[in-house]
Amino acid sequence: MSDELEDLKRRLVVGHKSDGRSVYDEAAKLELVALCRQPGASVSRLARECGVNANQVSRWLREHGHGGRARKAVANVAPTPSAFVAVSLPPVSPTGARSGDDIAAVMDVQARLPNGVAIDLRGVELRIVDEVVQAFGRVRCSASTKD
Repeated sequence: MSDELEDLKRRLVVGHKSDGRSVYDEAAKLELVALCRQPGASVSRLARECGVNANQVSRWLREHGHGGRARKAVANVAPTPSAFVAVSLPPVSPTGARSGDDIAAVMDVQARLPNGVAIDLRGVELRIVDEVVQAFGRVRCSASTKD
């Protein structure tokens, strides 16, 4: 265990209630929550190394607005930025087109979503890009998979 985790473990429990449950230091809880939010961090491993039940740490994550439904209202939580940005496209007008000719504007689109999904569309018609973006906009993403 690293010195940082050893120090956190030492500061985390500040006492015990009469029924044996632990009383935790708020600043140390926030540090543990921040460590759990790091990319690649294992909540179970960090909880085990700090001597706390993983379910308890998961509850702290929910209470601090990181995953699942929050049971407590938390003030000053920054809104999560949207994975999508508005793209304005000029209207496609088939100027100079003869009747029966189909003119289709094509474009290349590459995107990496916060949940790790990569999208790579090459040479796709604008109407298809619009349909794909609309479809992704309707997909629900779990907040726990964004990092």
